[in-house]
Amino acid sequence: MADSHGNNHDYHLVDPSPWPVVASISALVTAVGAIAWMKTASGGVFGVTGPWMFALGFVGLLATSYMWWRDVVHEAHSGYHTPVVQIHLRYGMILFIASEVMFFVAWFWAYFDASFYPGGVHTIENSKNVIGLVERNALTGGVWPPKPSADFKSTFDPWGLPLVNTLILLLSGVTVTWAHHAMLKNDRRGLILGLMCTVALGALFTTLQAYEYGHAAFNYSGHIYGATFFMATGFHGAHVVIGTIFLLVCLIRALKGHFTPQQHFGFEAAAWYWHFVDVVWLFLFAAIYVWGAGAHAGGH
Repeated sequence: MADSHGNNHDYHLVDPSPWPVVASISALVTAVGAIAWMKTASGGVFGVTGPWMFALGFVGLLATSYMWWRDVVHEAHSGYHTPVVQIHLRYGMILFIASEVMFFVAWFWAYFDASFYPGGVHTIENSKNVIGLVERNALTGGVWPPKPSADFKSTFDPWGLPLVNTLILLLSGVTVTWAHHAMLKNDRRGLILGLMCTVALGALFTTLQAYEYGHAAFNYSGHIYGATFFMATGFHGAHVVIGTIFLLVCLIRALKGHFTPQQHFGFEAAAWYWHFVDVVWLFLFAAIYVWGAGAHAGGH
């Protein structure tokens, strides 16, 4: 139990902070700016102000993240993160990752629904009656993956770049585990080297996925395969970027001498998040790239 600042109990009574309110306002400005930007990109008053609103809100989110994270690190160094508090922080991270799992369940559900029922007919209804029908035959040709067309030429060859990216993420899981074990043994050099390798592998994965997207034989719009593919893999890519930033912050902290074998929840949370990203990718690779390649896998 920490004795700093007269703390005489195991719990952390958080001081009033402006960051939750500032983060909420910044998120609102970012969302409104993004919607205005996308809806009226061709012109008009919102077409002009939309990008500026988005940029302003996004900068606010970045600044808030930095300041809030700085305060949490200061609280940890001040002795407020007692063993009891650390248990609660771990529970919070576990629940957060569980919510992320359900987020990806939605995209897998959409993909498998389209792949198992490529010729299905879906009704569009309002509160009173049916107002239309959507036939997937027109979008997929009744098969999955869809038949080659002007909008869809082929799927990816899973044993090319997707396999390389899979190996990269698996290797990054090894390096982050190396860093974790090094920290538990108070091996700071191993901690720093492991984190450097993991951050580099995360950046390499993102670069290769951007290259892959640029050489796709289909696009997001025009058919359901592209929509489900890019939403599932794109959100995973966003999580890789977030996880890489998370680990980069841990690397900077490690270089400054932070983390001890007894107190290192910040790094532990980043490692858990990174392993979650790895596992999701294995499911994506198996379900979308391998199982969903079909007979029209290209050589991209």
